[in-house]
Amino acid sequence: MSPRIAARHAQAPASAGDRAPAATLRPAAGLSSATESALAATGLDPTGVADVLARALAEDLPATSGLGVDATSAATVPADLVATGRIVSRARGVVAGLPVAAAVFEAVLGASAQVTLTAADGDRVEPGGEVLRVRGPVRGLLTAERTALNLLCHLSGVATATRAWVDAIAGTGAAVRDTRKTLPGLRALEKYAVRAGGGVNHRMSLVDAALVKDNHVVAAGGVPAAFAAVRAAFPDLPVEVECDTVEQVAEAVEAGADLILCDNMSTDELRAAVALARPAGVLLEASGGLTLAGAAEVAATGVDYLSVGALTHSVMALDLGLDLTLDARPAPARERG
Repeated sequence: MSPRIAARHAQAPASAGDRAPAATLRPAAGLSSATESALAATGLDPTGVADVLARALAEDLPATSGLGVDATSAATVPADLVATGRIVSRARGVVAGLPVAAAVFEAVLGASAQVTLTAADGDRVEPGGEVLRVRGPVRGLLTAERTALNLLCHLSGVATATRAWVDAIAGTGAAVRDTRKTLPGLRALEKYAVRAGGGVNHRMSLVDAALVKDNHVVAAGGVPAAFAAVRAAFPDLPVEVECDTVEQVAEAVEAGADLILCDNMSTDELRAAVALARPAGVLLEASGGLTLAGAAEVAATGVDYLSVGALTHSVMALDLGLDLTLDARPAPARERG
């Protein structure tokens, strides 16, 4: 086993591209230190999350409108009305993104938001299960509600789908991992949700690992030539090579690939690829046409990873909702005192 491969095996669960980027705890406007720390603990950059939230909230409160408030809530909800909101699951699944939802409420309500996480990311939830509680002015709660739920439901959907794949291949030694088929601007959050669901990440960007795909092979003039070109240009970068045939797998192993992506191969072909790659310590990833029903059979071939783009590009959101309980309604001014 090469030193590069050995080092990557020691950094379980996977290669350099599988590890979340280290979070830098930088001040993020409107977020409490507890929420910043919770975000950083997930591998997310609090400032990056705050940027996503600012863009999301601006969709509901566009600066160009000149209004700057939730018109319906401002008109119908007394300014001093306070409530406690409980985010509750309406379905069975796995929750992810709770610190992100907390950050939404804090971004809107500031110090008046009192947020308590009543579940942890990665927890399995049942219908009726509470995952987050927030107390604050009702106007602010309603302004933040949709953005918080949009992110929380989507990320929990990613985690739920991931856990289904992880459960399907339990005991095989293989891992489920994602792709770069993520929604623009949400990659860090979606890949975090994959981790919360028990999966591992592929490369986070085009710069932290090389993946030689079919078009690169065509442009370079073959698998060995493409691999050699990447290794010469970036000698310290992990290099994965996509192969469509067992013959190409043999070429990639001989060339010295760190990891081989076996695209649309049958289980017989995958077993043959494993027989070629395993003695050389080369990792294998199955990709293309994978289904949850067939996941265990694919994993049993001996591959290291199952690559599942559907974890992020076509996932169904987990149904969660916000239920409010009002504090005692303030008495009209003429009845006070």
